[in-house]
Amino acid sequence: MSADGSSLCENQFLCSICQDVFTDPVSTPCGHNFCKECITKYWDTNVPYKCPNCQKMFYTRPELQVNTFVSEMVAHFRQSAHQRASSSSSEQQVAQPGDVPCDVCTGTKLKALKSCLVCLVSYCETHLEPHLATPGLKRHQLIDPVENLEDRMCTEHDKLLELFCETDQMCVCMLCTYSDHKSHDVVPLKEEYQRQKVEVEKTEAEIQQTIQERRLKIQEFKRSVKVSRDNANREIEDRNSVFIKLKEAIQRNQDKVIKTIEDNHKATAREAEGFIKELNQEISELKKSAELKQLSHSGDHLYLVQNFKSLNAAPPTKNWTEVRVCPASYEGNKRTLAQLLEMLKNETKKLLTEFELKTVQQFAVDVTLDPDTAHPSLILSEDGKQVHHGLVEKNLPDTPKRFSTFICVLGKQSVSTGRFYFEVQVKGKTGWVLGVARESANRNGLIHLSCKNGYWTLWCINEKVFSALTETPVSVSVESQPEKVGVFVDYEEGLVSFYDVDAASLLH
Repeated sequence: MSADGSSLCENQFLCSICQDVFTDPVSTPCGHNFCKECITKYWDTNVPYKCPNCQKMFYTRPELQVNTFVSEMVAHFRQSAHQRASSSSSEQQVAQPGDVPCDVCTGTKLKALKSCLVCLVSYCETHLEPHLATPGLKRHQLIDPVENLEDRMCTEHDKLLELFCETDQMCVCMLCTYSDHKSHDVVPLKEEYQRQKVEVEKTEAEIQQTIQERRLKIQEFKRSVKVSRDNANREIEDRNSVFIKLKEAIQRNQDKVIKTIEDNHKATAREAEGFIKELNQEISELKKSAELKQLSHSGDHLYLVQNFKSLNAAPPTKNWTEVRVCPASYEGNKRTLAQLLEMLKNETKKLLTEFELKTVQQFAVDVTLDPDTAHPSLILSEDGKQVHHGLVEKNLPDTPKRFSTFICVLGKQSVSTGRFYFEVQVKGKTGWVLGVARESANRNGLIHLSCKNGYWTLWCINEKVFSALTETPVSVSVESQPEKVGVFVDYEEGLVSFYDVDAASLLH
């Protein structure tokens, strides 16, 4: 071990009873060390005898042996502490505002290192040395430096407040137990300190737990805000897409209407231009009548006879009285506007359906067909993703799960809450029926597919006839033969929806 006292820690040489540096250290049979006087007094009041540290019981009072090794180490520690105090007294910190000053220092006050509850004085490192070296002072109770030590004295008896009255819940001195607190439940202040310390630690732990819960809640709220922001951004993006498409549709139809109006005007203009050209030609012909007038005034017989036949053109005979050029009429604009509004309505409906389909596709599930439910004439692919009608019925066990008459098969997936979506490829099929079924729905014998019987389905016959199989089948009109049908189930809403995926239209 190094001879340097700095390598020694004061806590290594404290008696656990008096909380001071060992005086005449002795060892118990269990190996723990105490001041000889401390353990002797402790055992004088505690029978059977036990170790204050490990609580080991001794049914006969052990013989205490002086621990020479610890005694030497304590002596070495005190010598080192004294040397450090002597060499570093000039380096001690001067008491600053907020620090507890040494009560013994004269002139410049140094920062107190400990306060003595017996002397009611605070000491710097130098002035604390007697309490570490003098046997009589070593028994004094030292604590971390505190101000107003007089507050720790009983104002009535001028004695140290070293007891706690559980009856009145207040600190008292020894003499108080013979006067105002006589016959009250009184315990040593240290014992009450230990009890309340446990309560404080428990409360502190609860507070820390509460703080942690609050922090977790804050994180939860922040995550919710982030999710809300992401959802809002996605919704804004989707809505903007819808509005852009609507504006494009409006622009297309606006251009179409303007073109129709311009075409009407141009037709009117062309008609008027044709009439004007024809009239100009007639005017040119009529101007020849002026030459006839000049000829009629001529006295030259030969000139009149020779030129009359060439000028004797018949005047125009067309009657222009009833000929009209009517300006293009836009009285039909109301009808055109109604058509435009209907078009916008259809465009909006289509865009909303596209958006709706995009939304429900987020709830897509992977469906695998269950061979235990398949009718014997159905053939399933190995991965359970495809099915087609076979020519021969297989010899399969007839179980309650299997469809015995109706040529059908169910998926393995079973859902009893929330929302889900799946798609079925029907391209090239002349007839099909698909949808969802209640797990308890009848599968044996002739089955009437209806909601009442636990089947929500869409039916196609001969590629042309489509029906929703409710109690009374409802005809479903389609613009074109669907190639892929999407099925969406909202369990809480009790709603089953069928979509033409490629056309992005709601079938039923």
